[in-house]
Order: sequence, then C-alpha cells, then structure tokens
Amino acid sequence: MNAALEFAVRGTPRRWLLTGSAGFIGSHLLETLLRLGQEVVSVDNFSTGHRHNLLQVRETVGEGAWRRHHFIEGDITDAAVCRDACTGIDIVLHQAALGSVPRSIAQPLATHAVNATGFLNMLDAARLGGAQRFVYAASSSTYGDHPALPKVEDQIGRPLSPYAVTKYLNELYADVYSRCYGIDTIGLRYFNVFGARQDPNGPYAAVIPRWVAEMLAGRPCVINGDGETSRDFSYIANVVQANLLAATTGNPVAVNQVYNVAFGESTTLNLLHALIANALAVNKPGLTIAPPVHREFRQGDIRHSLADIGKACDLLGYAPDFDVRRGLSEAIAWYAAHSADH
Repeated sequence: MNAALEFAVRGTPRRWLLTGSAGFIGSHLLETLLRLGQEVVSVDNFSTGHRHNLLQVRETVGEGAWRRHHFIEGDITDAAVCRDACTGIDIVLHQAALGSVPRSIAQPLATHAVNATGFLNMLDAARLGGAQRFVYAASSSTYGDHPALPKVEDQIGRPLSPYAVTKYLNELYADVYSRCYGIDTIGLRYFNVFGARQDPNGPYAAVIPRWVAEMLAGRPCVINGDGETSRDFSYIANVVQANLLAATTGNPVAVNQVYNVAFGESTTLNLLHALIANALAVNKPGLTIAPPVHREFRQGDIRHSLADIGKACDLLGYAPDFDVRRGLSEAIAWYAAHSADH
C-alpha cells in the first residue's frame, strides 16, 4: 500500500464496522485498520473464519492497538446483530459471506441465507445506523457466461451458480439503496484472492493453499480440465488497498459503483502449478513435486477470467503492486508453515 493512502487513513480517525473479520480477507483488513490508528467493531460467527486469525492480528498489532477493536460473535442472518453492530459506525466493510461456487451448488439455501439475506440485513442496518459508506465484497462470478475478455464492469452474462446469483443480487440491492436512501455504496468484484491466512483445508479450499499442501505432502495436485483454464489471481495486499481507497475516496463520481479488483493478468492453472512448484523449491530445497493429475471440468466454473481494472485505476486511484509471482514469493512461507501436513 502506498504511503499517501496510509497517511490519508491514519490522518482521519473513523469508527469502522468489519464483517467476516476472522476470515482470510477480513483479518487482513482488521490488521491494517488497527495499525493505521482506526477504531474497529468486527463481526464473525466462525462458520468459515477462525479464532486463530484474530489471535494472529492481536499479536501483530500489539495490545495498544487491539484495545481499539470490539469483537461481536454473531451471525449476519440475525438482523438484530447487524443493527447493534452498526451503532455509531462511519464506514462498513462487508466481507462476510459463504464463498465457493461448489459449496453454493451443494448448499444453495445456506448460501442464499448468508449472502443475500445476511447482506440485506447488514445494508439496511448501515442505513438505519447512519453509516456514511458501505463497501462490500462483490465477485467476479457475476460475469457468468459472458465470453468477452477482459471483463468490464458493465458487461455481464447469465450466472452459473447460486453463489453468483447472490453476489449479483448484492449489487442490485446496493444500487437501489444508494438511489432510494442516499447511502454511498461501492462493490468490489474480487478475482481469485490469495495470501497468508487463507485456509488450506476442507473441501472448498482455494486452489493455491490447497496445492501447496498437496505438494508438501508429496501428493499430486488435481487440475480440473486440461489446465488451460485461466484466472486473474490477486494478492491480498491489492485487495486491502482497494477497500481503503473505496472507503475513503472523496471523488463523488467514484461512489455508487462496482469495480473489478485484480491485477489484470491472466494465469492458466498449468502455469500456476509451475509457479507454486518453483516458489516451494526456493522455500523447501530438495522437495520432490509430483506431476499433476487431471479430471473433468468442475460444474459452475467459468473457463477464463481476466479483469479490466481501468475503472478502479481511473476513479479510485487503484494501483496494484503484486502480480501472482510477487504475491507467491511473499505468501509461500506462510502457506508452507500452515499446510495440513506440515
């Protein structure tokens, strides 16, 4: 994150609400806000987040900064929890969600309850509580089957999963609330975020931490399809930057918008496998990497994903510093230390 943005945030103390604070992305936002002198209320129910993420943030920022944090263990599907959390809040960073396309196909009702009803509970609570701005985690899954590359914000196709439906619904509700009630909203369509504190375990683990764990265990990584499926991988530091820019921008044209948050570079799964193997070779000399195995394409997945980040750069001043290689070089030691088998 650039020094000017850090200075701008530190120079204006605010009271923030952060949902999903025990999760991967949420814990990084919590750490950054506390490090920059902000007061933070955060909410998590630990359905996908972890207490050890909060403990790690506490250890990193120190007890003085941690005292500016008030944690609420609660569920955003409970409207009363949302209303209580939004009392006296200036800015909401809404990260809480049930992620994963495959999970949404297996559990569509649970996905809707958290991602749609929970989102609306929090958005309405922010309105009633007088929050100045509501920044929320949107998703690149919203592009659905639209074939054009790179992905541009105003061109989307049909959704391919219940998860994608809920994330598009979030954008519709945010737009309506900004027009009907005057609350500033900004949606950030994340593209394949990775970094430290990303859970390597479970059936819905993201590809990078899962593959690191498999390689360290001497097992072959499973690639869905031919491996030429591509994604725009974005390191967590880029996402933190985008959230702070969205939360603090004074550009009136920049609010009530949706933005792609990515690096703007396409990486195939075959190349990603090689990049992870190379990064591990530096971290774990002598490690033998098993060749990958291929299986059928996964239901609900899009074939290619690449973001046009021009809108975020122009209106928010977004300037991502980490491509997939630099991000892996920073994250690989954490992944290696926290894999399931090591």
